Amino acid sequence: MIGPVGAVLPVDKPAGPTSHDVVAWARRALSIRRIGHTGTLDPFATGLLVLCVGPATRLVEHLTGLPKRYRAEVRLGVSTDTHDPEGRVVHEHAGPIQVDADVLGAALEGLRGEILQVPPAFSAKKVDGERMHRRARRGETVRLEPVPVTVYDLTLVSHDGPRLILDVTCSAGTYVRALARDLGEALGVGAHLTALRRTAVGDLRVEDALPGERLREPGGAEAAREHLLEPLRALDHLAHVAVDAEQARRLRLGQAVPVPASDAVLGAAARGGAGTPPGAGTRPGEAREPVAVVEAGRLVAIGRLQDGVLRPRKVFADA
Repeated sequence: MIGPVGAVLPVDKPAGPTSHDVVAWARRALSIRRIGHTGTLDPFATGLLVLCVGPATRLVEHLTGLPKRYRAEVRLGVSTDTHDPEGRVVHEHAGPIQVDADVLGAALEGLRGEILQVPPAFSAKKVDGERMHRRARRGETVRLEPVPVTVYDLTLVSHDGPRLILDVTCSAGTYVRALARDLGEALGVGAHLTALRRTAVGDLRVEDALPGERLREPGGAEAAREHLLEPLRALDHLAHVAVDAEQARRLRLGQAVPVPASDAVLGAAARGGAGTPPGAGTRPGEAREPVAVVEAGRLVAIGRLQDGVLRPRKVFADA
């Protein structure tokens, strides 16, 4: 049963359908219209798609920025206009693909950390109010400015001739196919992404997700309900503030409440999570926002904490 706070549904998207297709499957299976996702996957890609169900759709903005992890397959020597297997081949390297291990290592190192990345022309980025992929399909050439992204980890899993397998952990907004493009350019042979699987979003893992095809099969509703998670499970990256029943009641009425700084904020590490994000600590007078407000293990609100005063920004009904 989906309660007054809603739920989070992790789905393992198969290759072929769009992310919006998967949302539609979930809506039909659960007979709930109010479902949204926290970050798309291209049709050819597979892996973890995090859906917010019911009132939990109000949490989407707090989940879209989570780091994501991928297993990527890259083909050296062939470039496509989309930098993935769905595009048109625009370049094929003449001659054998022989990449020295040290050269490859240096190229990968150049793509780690905080980098500037030019988004693909075939992307959902908007320029002058229009999606780039629409302009690209009309043959228009638009100059795209590089944007800052962070590649936390880029590990070579295997290298077999022109085929590379990489593990990538990156910030939201990073295009893995652009990493493949830039790697090919750094090696001087060109490259494109041939397969992509998202294995994690924040602390959520694809191993715990519902296979997407189950949503369309008999018993899909029951299978989906068995995989529903309490929204707090997806908010472990936020600082948590514990309140009592009376404080929770006042917060739900939109009132600010005092919270002792000594015992209010619980880091994610204390709850068995990945730890409070860097920079989450505050000095006196500084605000911490957003924070997850919790009463007896249930999400009460998303709020702002400053100078020992907790102010609600989004409140959720009591059970």
